Amino acid sequence: MAGGGPHYEKLEKAPVEAEALLLDVRKEKIDKVISQRTRTFTVVLDRLEDSFNMAAVLRTCEANGLQEVHVIVNPEAPFMPNSRVAQGCDKWLDVKLYKDFASCREHLKSRGFALYASAIREDATSLYSLRFDSKIALVFGNEREGVSQEVLEQSDGTFWIPMRGFSQSLNISAAASASITRAISWREEHLGRVGDLTEAEAQELRDRFYVLAVKQRRRIFKKQPPSRP
Repeated sequence: MAGGGPHYEKLEKAPVEAEALLLDVRKEKIDKVISQRTRTFTVVLDRLEDSFNMAAVLRTCEANGLQEVHVIVNPEAPFMPNSRVAQGCDKWLDVKLYKDFASCREHLKSRGFALYASAIREDATSLYSLRFDSKIALVFGNEREGVSQEVLEQSDGTFWIPMRGFSQSLNISAAASASITRAISWREEHLGRVGDLTEAEAQELRDRFYVLAVKQRRRIFKKQPPSRP
């Protein structure tokens, strides 16, 4: 008897849900990370040159719960963080690139951020005097010149890290690490929390992180992970 009919039709393979491929312990870890993520505190990197510093700052940001990093690209040094230092942390972040500070500033100001540039100046505010209970972005300059004159002129203020030794400056990655750690600890002490994502933001990250956490995801899903905002 000849075959045919719906029982013999080739069926479309049901789409694979990333959540179904993860162990509960992995999903719990992802949910915990998301609960401590923030989009109201961020850093801006102004024309960095060294790939090790690029990667070190990204790793510090991810480890401390920052979801976004904003980068003013150096035309003479493409933003290519060293993979050995980054250890894949950049896949969990939203790294936004800009050709100049003006466009970065416009984007952040439109979202209500105040921008403070790291610079040793007489009128600079001590890092320990800054408050972190509102949207704030800290700007760090490149290894040789610091932040640009454009950044100094267009930022809402400057800050410096008090030094207690003979050294009066820190490497960019060390300065960023000290500043980020201070900001996060300030939030925990004064606000009782670090994470501040909305339900929609948290769900968007959850969907993305579940996919990113699946090994061989490109083969399984046959497409790139969900696009970043």
